[in-house]
Amino acid sequence: MFEIDKWQEIYSTVRKNKLRTFLTGFSVAWGIFMLIILLGSGKGLENGVQAQFGGGATNGIWISNGMTSLQFKGLKVGRQIRFTNEDYKVLKSTLKGPDHISARLFLGNNLISYKDQYGSFFLSPCHPDYGYIKTIDIIQGRFLNNIDINEFRKVAAIGEKVKIALFKGSDTVALGKYIKINGVLFNVVGVFRDYSRNDDEQKRVYIPITTAQRVFSGANIVNQISFTTGAATPEEADQMVEQSKFLLAKRHTFDPKDNRAINIWNKSEDVRKFTALFAGIRLFIWIIGIGTIIAGIVGVSNIMMIVVKERTKEIGIRKALGATPFSIIGLIMQEAIAITSFAGYVGLVFGVGILELVRKYMPPTNFFKNPEANFSIAISATILLIIAGSLAGLVPAMKAAKVRPVDALRDE
Repeated sequence: MFEIDKWQEIYSTVRKNKLRTFLTGFSVAWGIFMLIILLGSGKGLENGVQAQFGGGATNGIWISNGMTSLQFKGLKVGRQIRFTNEDYKVLKSTLKGPDHISARLFLGNNLISYKDQYGSFFLSPCHPDYGYIKTIDIIQGRFLNNIDINEFRKVAAIGEKVKIALFKGSDTVALGKYIKINGVLFNVVGVFRDYSRNDDEQKRVYIPITTAQRVFSGANIVNQISFTTGAATPEEADQMVEQSKFLLAKRHTFDPKDNRAINIWNKSEDVRKFTALFAGIRLFIWIIGIGTIIAGIVGVSNIMMIVVKERTKEIGIRKALGATPFSIIGLIMQEAIAITSFAGYVGLVFGVGILELVRKYMPPTNFFKNPEANFSIAISATILLIIAGSLAGLVPAMKAAKVRPVDALRDE
């Protein structure tokens, strides 16, 4: 299969028919090139959409206040549902499966200052578990803890951009300093970085929810309850959602079928939908890419048929001198594999090169980010090339192997 004489003969054949070989190889190279570009672009689209899910656990569930839209037990439509600390405690003690759970209070933008530096930043009182639910990264100090909650401590974890704005510089030490939130002093215990797509997430300040309720709101109202479903299956996560809805409907007397009474965002459900969507997109891309490659294979096969026709007399002489059918098949298939493999490799290199250029110089957008063809795709494309080359040469090779020496020598 790898005899030097055969390779010299293949090289001689290619050299005599440069244009024909180039056009044949181009069709294969174009097929692989398009497959790599399509798969890389699909990956870039997938990366962009996944970035939209940033800043929160993929198995997170957020439940917020709403307004009733259905009559229930004689109660009118349009009642405002307001959660309390008791709702948080009921869900925490009743639900089986969540590994982290937190309530939140929405206080909006507030005036926050340090010495003579001021700014308006989003104040987000919560429980310690929200650091896991939001998947924030503590870069200095710590996040809130249960002692802060139980002792109503005036402590704060601030976003990286809040630190830069108030303390004028990324290198300035903020830990242990006191900032004023609406005139009340809070000790900075941590600085975090949030990888959410929303730039405003970096401008948040987290404080203990119990402290906020005592200092700012004077009530036990909460605006949102969120939790992560741990290692639960999608079906178990959906059951947690339904159970939460039932418990809250019972406590606040609204129809469990009323989808507007409370607002539920099941992030795992969205992740499942987009995972299925992009699996379909990848399948569609492979179908289109393989279809393009098949068109190239047909071209290679047709050319090899012509080659066999042109070399019929030569093949007859080979067989008359004792060449076996297997050696004839090997010669034709080796030439086909060489053409398709080389052309496919060129298409693969160009495709990966284009993706790298796009990745380097094209700024990422909200829905397209870092197009890439990973190692597994390159391996798959290489295997596809070998199979394509074999298929392209198989039919012509079988035809050549069946040539009878007497008929071949008579061929004109």
